[in-house]
Amino acid sequence: MKLMKTEEAVGQVLCHDITQIIRGVTKDAVFRKGHVIRPEDVPVLLSVGKDHVYIWENDETKLHENEAAEVLRDICLNEHMSATEPKEGKIELIAQADGLFLIDLEKLRAINGLGEMMIATRASGFLVHKGDKLCGVRVVPLVIEKAKMEAARRTAGETPIMRIVPLKAKNCGVVTTGNEVYYGRIEDTFTPVIEDKLHELGCEMTAHVTLNDDHVKITQAINDMLAQGCDMVFCSGGMSVDPDDKTPLAIKNTGARIVSYGAPVLPGAMFLVSYTADGRPVCGLPGCVMYAKRTIFDLLLPYLVTDTPVTAELLAGLGHGGLCLNCPVCHFPNCGFGKGV
Repeated sequence: MKLMKTEEAVGQVLCHDITQIIRGVTKDAVFRKGHVIRPEDVPVLLSVGKDHVYIWENDETKLHENEAAEVLRDICLNEHMSATEPKEGKIELIAQADGLFLIDLEKLRAINGLGEMMIATRASGFLVHKGDKLCGVRVVPLVIEKAKMEAARRTAGETPIMRIVPLKAKNCGVVTTGNEVYYGRIEDTFTPVIEDKLHELGCEMTAHVTLNDDHVKITQAINDMLAQGCDMVFCSGGMSVDPDDKTPLAIKNTGARIVSYGAPVLPGAMFLVSYTADGRPVCGLPGCVMYAKRTIFDLLLPYLVTDTPVTAELLAGLGHGGLCLNCPVCHFPNCGFGKGV
């Protein structure tokens, strides 16, 4: 591109958008990239502070900001997403489905580390809804070396670095445990909480039983629900290390593969996640799920509902950002809980 005095640029092709900002009225481009400057445009350009403008000079080694933004768009764009048109060198990606939003964070950091380009995203590992903004991409200069954008492509690899895993309607079983509930000493206030959280993600509790602290009965109930076709089974209560808490043993005795009993999240340290041989989750929910506003259950349920594996590595990573501050007014997920990077 070449810098020219505005009064001398009539007939030249603008190589960047010219933005006009009127507080409380507008912030938009008055002239777009590619516009051929006319005599009547000169006063308008001067009125927005453009005594000089950049005009386009063809250079096969460089890309304009909009073209470079399209490269970054293609690095990110995957199924269940759409992209806006380039505007002032920026493109945004929008969700086209409800689901779990996931990012290859290592590649994201590497691309942003190349310099002169940026991809700014919402947090990975959280539920998004159709119409939500996922990220914005742009390059910093008006033009950028083609070689640099090729380096970004190589860094990203063959597949986009972002994806949305759509929600799947699941039939869920719930085993409520505890002598205090079974014998009617206290009301079961745990199961309604689980039902509400399942409904938020389009799932339904199709099987429910309340049992005392008998690990044999709990194991049988879990196996019965799985045999009836439940996609997931959640056990509430009995998850601490007290002698009468038998739920972890009951889950183990189903033969399910235990990924972890315990997680670096508060509330939710005593969470247990396991999988049957055919990949169905069987989880033990600690008592905090019943009374705390948000817990590990809120962080992991989108993974379970989308059939995205919960691994020991994933759980370990939750420690950074895994402390809920129990704010007087809960703004989850628009807060730091679960957003460690």
